Amino acid sequence: MMEFIHSSFNLFFLIYGSTLFLSYILIGVLSSFELSSYTRRNKFFNFSSISEYKVLPSISIIAPCYNEANSIIHNIRSLLSLQYNNLDVIIVNDGSKDNSLQMMIDHYKLVKVNYAYTPSIKTAVVRNIYKSTEAAYSNLIVVDKENNGKGDALNAGINVSRSELFLGIDVDCIIEHDALFRMVKPFLEEEKNKKVIASGGVIRVANSCVIKEGRLIKINFPKKLWAQFQCLEYFRAFILSRMAWSRINGLLIISGAFGLFDRKLVKKVGGYDCTTVGEDLELVIRMRKYMHAVEKKPYRVAFIPDPLCWTEVPNSLKVLYQQRNRWTRGLIDSLFKHRDMFANRKYGRIGLIAFPYWFVFEWLGPIFEFIGILYFSVMLYLGRINIKFFLLYTLFVLAFSVLYSSFAVFYEKYVYNRYKGVGFMVKVFFLSVIEIVAYHPLNLFFALAGNFDFFIRKRHKGWGTMEHKGFDS
Repeated sequence: MMEFIHSSFNLFFLIYGSTLFLSYILIGVLSSFELSSYTRRNKFFNFSSISEYKVLPSISIIAPCYNEANSIIHNIRSLLSLQYNNLDVIIVNDGSKDNSLQMMIDHYKLVKVNYAYTPSIKTAVVRNIYKSTEAAYSNLIVVDKENNGKGDALNAGINVSRSELFLGIDVDCIIEHDALFRMVKPFLEEEKNKKVIASGGVIRVANSCVIKEGRLIKINFPKKLWAQFQCLEYFRAFILSRMAWSRINGLLIISGAFGLFDRKLVKKVGGYDCTTVGEDLELVIRMRKYMHAVEKKPYRVAFIPDPLCWTEVPNSLKVLYQQRNRWTRGLIDSLFKHRDMFANRKYGRIGLIAFPYWFVFEWLGPIFEFIGILYFSVMLYLGRINIKFFLLYTLFVLAFSVLYSSFAVFYEKYVYNRYKGVGFMVKVFFLSVIEIVAYHPLNLFFALAGNFDFFIRKRHKGWGTMEHKGFDS
């Protein structure tokens, strides 16, 4: 019996590990093709020329705000300075307890207005809507509502917006000046028989960068170790993973910090789900589900590999834990809410490839890894481990991980070259080695804690807090 269990476990982990490694290789190949294709198509394209197009879809930037007094004025100024012809900026004050609202009122000369809008998506009570008395800020709208979380604030902004598209962002993000032109391009190139329902962009880490008055002045690699690890993660997640899924039109997530959506379609599906903390993932899954089941028309979710949005990431383990715990709970919640899509041919490659991948590797991966560690420990104690094979396998995993990270960094350096100097490459190389023994175990613990909170503590909501210090400080 013991021998059967031992053989079964060995076979399972061999198949699972091999499949995982092959998927990483495939992701690397697909992302290479997609990034090369994007670079080739846009190498000589002047994105600013989009401003000369006779017809451009209108865009609303919707930015939820909660206790952002440290940076709210500069952040709004940055959003108002973005290049785009038909744009309005909607700041949704989600019941801030600090003086964020009053600072906006004073600085931008805001007054209460009777603003006609249709609350087609149910939200917490909207107390007041403000507009500026100064012509320079005529496209600024501030919505003051009762607190009910980010998803609810975004829904309030969608109700107030009159634009064809909306850009959902975190208010503390720093956005490149031509980001909207790059994000809207897929909508302008939309094929007659394939509707673009959303486009996402690359998020970069702004920690340690020089930012003044809401503008990115100088790009620096983060100084704090935890932010450095996250920077490396972002390289892999955006340059490799999301580019690969974009290649096969299987992208299931657009970052809540930076995503452009078809507003009418989002309203049709009911807006953001306020019962989950993974509202960005859940919304894209639900939009895709709607297009397959109701519209029954070809569509795609686009992804722009250019670094367009810069955001502050957690510098402390406490806040990092809260963030990753929330990501795990949001992932589980979204997968379970739409579990009927799993291996369902009705939803095409989403049901047959993307959804099972997220289910087996993104959710169950940390659980299987933990079981594997326990199993290895027991077998080691019983003397059933081939030490020589184990050391060779560990060396292979280490080399593969470093190579995979280096591949992502190479593309970042070769295509965009935002981080200057040879020192950056050397630092990232050693960082990718240290990550395996110092950072990966922490992420495993965070994911397991998220599973525990979701299934045992029944904690499906709750964001945790991340205090933004304000870039200029």
